[in-house]
Amino acid sequence: MTEENINSKEISVSTQHAAKTQSLLKAAWIIAFVTIISKLIGFLRDVVIANFYGAGMVSDAYFYAYQIPAIAIILLGGIGGPFHSAVVSVFSKMIPDLSKKVPENVNKLFNTFLTSSFLVFLALGVLVFVFSDVIMKIIIANGSAQLIHLASLHLKIMAPVLVVGGVVGIYYGILIVYKEFLIPNISPILMSVAIIAIISLVRHDNSGIMLALATTVGALCQFVYQLPKLKSLGFKFRPNLDVFNNPQYKNILELLFPAILSSTVGQVYIYVDMFFASQLQEGAWSAIGYANRLFQFPVGVLVTAFLVPLFPIFSKLVGEKDYDNIRYYFNKGVGLLNFVAFPILVLIILLSTNAIQLIFQRGAFNEVATMMVSEALCYLSVSIIFYVFRDSITRVFYAFNDSKTPFLVALSSIVIKFILNMLFVKQLGIGGITLSTSFVTLINGFWLGLLIKKKMHMDYGIYFKNLLKMAVISVAAYFVCLGAYNLWDKYFEPTQLLLCIKIILITILCAVVYSIFAAIVKIPYVFELYGRVKGKLNRTINR
Repeated sequence: MTEENINSKEISVSTQHAAKTQSLLKAAWIIAFVTIISKLIGFLRDVVIANFYGAGMVSDAYFYAYQIPAIAIILLGGIGGPFHSAVVSVFSKMIPDLSKKVPENVNKLFNTFLTSSFLVFLALGVLVFVFSDVIMKIIIANGSAQLIHLASLHLKIMAPVLVVGGVVGIYYGILIVYKEFLIPNISPILMSVAIIAIISLVRHDNSGIMLALATTVGALCQFVYQLPKLKSLGFKFRPNLDVFNNPQYKNILELLFPAILSSTVGQVYIYVDMFFASQLQEGAWSAIGYANRLFQFPVGVLVTAFLVPLFPIFSKLVGEKDYDNIRYYFNKGVGLLNFVAFPILVLIILLSTNAIQLIFQRGAFNEVATMMVSEALCYLSVSIIFYVFRDSITRVFYAFNDSKTPFLVALSSIVIKFILNMLFVKQLGIGGITLSTSFVTLINGFWLGLLIKKKMHMDYGIYFKNLLKMAVISVAAYFVCLGAYNLWDKYFEPTQLLLCIKIILITILCAVVYSIFAAIVKIPYVFELYGRVKGKLNRTINR
């Protein structure tokens, strides 16, 4: 091969790299924008729930009961869940040309998976409805009889959510394969809107029954919302159970079952937390729930925005055995996620109490509830960096059709979670539960990062070099912002308006200081983001 041909090939590869990166970032920005809107509406939903129910027995009953249907609609059927991941991994390899009509074998496999999943979840929904009392007695072992009864009633009302959970996940997966990123990320908004509308109209709901009903209505809306787009893509709904001697269906199950076990093992962590929370003061589990929702706002935006478009890319690259590009996109994606995650961690530690006062503290949500949520959130926020790495490396395992390894890692951590809760809860109360979650996330990420070497060499050198730089400048940015925080409190009263101004100004200060420090230590992501923002501004001005 001549030197000219070699140079031509290198230019071609470089151009393809740039095009793929541009496409990835464009998809990430779109998903990030929609996810932010979804999370903001989810925030409004939580504010409304907190206003009407506070952090007490009724909210505890709802959040205890909701963990069961949440397994289906969020954990198993949500974006990044086993059903979504299994569909993306298998169907992305079966549909090489997205512009052509859906192949008959693809449509048949889709219907087989859809039918079998619906029947399984229907059976689970019936069992949960019938045995709701027994389930709640096991979960809330140390709760009062009144709390257990109320939680059981909530669970009966939300049992239908189980029926649609896995089916919604299949819909999500197909849409992602066809690069229809918006609908799956808009869909969760429907549940939030339903909850806000129904409980706001009812207002007086001392038992929380309408809150549980609103959750069920919202889940059903998510289910119906997907149908028109799937039909327009060419998928026809023809129920069948061609599950025997079907190699493609077998491929789905080989990926699906370990992923389900892995996800439900993660849910066991929550049940362990429920057990310990029921020993604490009334409202403890609600406080942990609110803290987790606040934490999931930035984390959900970051992880969803980048991993949703990255996962199909990982799957295709694994099929092509293009490990260099897997390393490239992994380091690029996780590096950008960490770059944004560190200042978020700083801001949560500094501003959590003020933010919770501003967002939640009204109506039934009092100052005691604010302190409980703030304590839980601060200890949970430590896990943001570990969370980003763990979820990113898990997608690489899934791309290799290996969900067994993440499952075994998660399974091995249950005992660790229980032991850490025993140690931390005695000393820290609510904060001990969320701190143990942070440690378990770190341990899981560490083992997954090591075990991926059995599949391919990841080359973490660049990752850890930039991670160390980010950690150092984050500490420096924290102390600068802490000084500004203390100065503000010295001269201004904590009114609602001034709290809002304080949060905005310190957030801007943190972003500016962190970016300056990042430029000084030459972290590459700050220059990339600056270049993109500058380019967009120039194009806007030129128009």
